[in-house]
Amino acid sequence: MTSLLAPVRAWHRPLTACAVLMFGLVLVAAVGTVLDERTLLGESVWVKPLKFGFAFGLYAGTLAWLLTKLTRGRRLGCRLGTVFALAATVEVGAITAQAARGTFSHFNADQGDPVTLALVPLLTFGVMVIVIAQLVLAAVVLFQRTGGAALNRAIRHGLALATFGMVVPVFWMVTEIHPRTVTDANGHSVQMYQGHGIGDPDGHGMPLTNWSVSGGDFRVPHFFALHGIQVLLLIAAVLAALAAERVWLRDEEVRARLVGSAALGYTGLVAVVTWQAWRGQPLIHPDTATLLALAAVLLLTAGVAVRVMATAKRATAACTPAEVPPAEPATAERATAERTPAEPAAARPAGTPEPSWPVAR
Repeated sequence: MTSLLAPVRAWHRPLTACAVLMFGLVLVAAVGTVLDERTLLGESVWVKPLKFGFAFGLYAGTLAWLLTKLTRGRRLGCRLGTVFALAATVEVGAITAQAARGTFSHFNADQGDPVTLALVPLLTFGVMVIVIAQLVLAAVVLFQRTGGAALNRAIRHGLALATFGMVVPVFWMVTEIHPRTVTDANGHSVQMYQGHGIGDPDGHGMPLTNWSVSGGDFRVPHFFALHGIQVLLLIAAVLAALAAERVWLRDEEVRARLVGSAALGYTGLVAVVTWQAWRGQPLIHPDTATLLALAAVLLLTAGVAVRVMATAKRATAACTPAEVPPAEPATAERATAERTPAEPAAARPAGTPEPSWPVAR
């Protein structure tokens, strides 16, 4: 477990500060959802800052830790981490400012609001900067070993998933154009050029997430892919902890294969929910094709994991007889000490046989 963590003071400082700010925003926004009755499209104006604060806080904290594992390209990684932290802070700051004003942040095409006209470019280009920084950071990490085999595999697969999750919003910004007029929390009509929903641009969302229940929604694969790295790192940590009790898990390669099987399953899940959203289908109303795809992913993942575990257990049973208890750490040293005389024997000329009578010491 300690191999997955480093002292917080050694983490990348701008990213750590960003994470702290984001989690502070989560608390403020949570209070706002209770005290502020204003709504946008049926949800509190503070729900969006809360969601973005949590997501960016979790991811910025993960990156702050991850940069401590770099062995090559450390300076480039630190600079990119700073760029990511600044871009994320500006992005979420603009979202929060618009929420406090009771109006929309993303997709807002209101030409009569000077504040919106100033913030929309920050929101648009901020996403681009974040995605580019993420792509380069992923490349820096992918071309080096950042830990043991299991940890390394969790990081690589997790970063690949996170990168896909950040590209998805760019995709729907380019492809899903649905101009319309909506009403903000102040009762003003606002021109919007796009929406999150597919089939129903604004959706009629689920509680808290606001994911559409009347059409597809690309925020679903965006969320699952973005946080895949945390899921895989958690699995790697749990396997490392269980290795203390289960002998067959002490092989680093076995844990790496199990992390790989989890990554396979998680990638399959992201692929299925992306396909589901693309077809304009709500997450909570899957059709038969979606259910069959999910079942196939589950069976394949379970089959791979079971095979890895069975192979590891057989190899352990063949190498370590069940009746032999595990050796204590000091056993080997103690046995050596018992075989070693208190004082070395006197040196004898070469070829001289060992005497058969007691020799005075």
